[in-house]
Amino acid sequence: MRKIDFILSGKKKKLIQELNDIYGIDKLDYIMLETGREKIRGFSGSMSKDEINKMSEIARIEIIGLYLFREENGGLRLGLDGAHMLKGKINKNVIEIPESEIENWMKGQDLEIKDDRKGIFIIKSGDDFFGSGILKDGKLINFIPRERRIRRS
Repeated sequence: MRKIDFILSGKKKKLIQELNDIYGIDKLDYIMLETGREKIRGFSGSMSKDEINKMSEIARIEIIGLYLFREENGGLRLGLDGAHMLKGKINKNVIEIPESEIENWMKGQDLEIKDDRKGIFIIKSGDDFFGSGILKDGKLINFIPRERRIRRS
């Protein structure tokens, strides 16, 4: 059986500090787990780490919790679900796109943005969050997963 990879408090503090630096997120009330490809998941259920480990000995637990973010060279990139789950805490590195561009973004298209900044940003329109992208040279590179995109008709 595969052992669950829990993130220890030292690394969790480092990740929260980086989330604070990038997005203004200063607290995560979740048990944090690391899964393949540097993906970080958050579990907010009532089970303890010991109970989760015991369950993984009996049953095959591949995925537990919600995918929050991924560690990348440029920092931490929030996933679509992570952006929704943490939207009340995000107050930095947000790019507001007009409502007329939401459909293109959700189809997986990159957007031309008149902005000189660079780095990882959360995409927002109105009160809704639409995942994250990387802004470089006026181009907002889309990270909406293929399975979550609007299909072209």
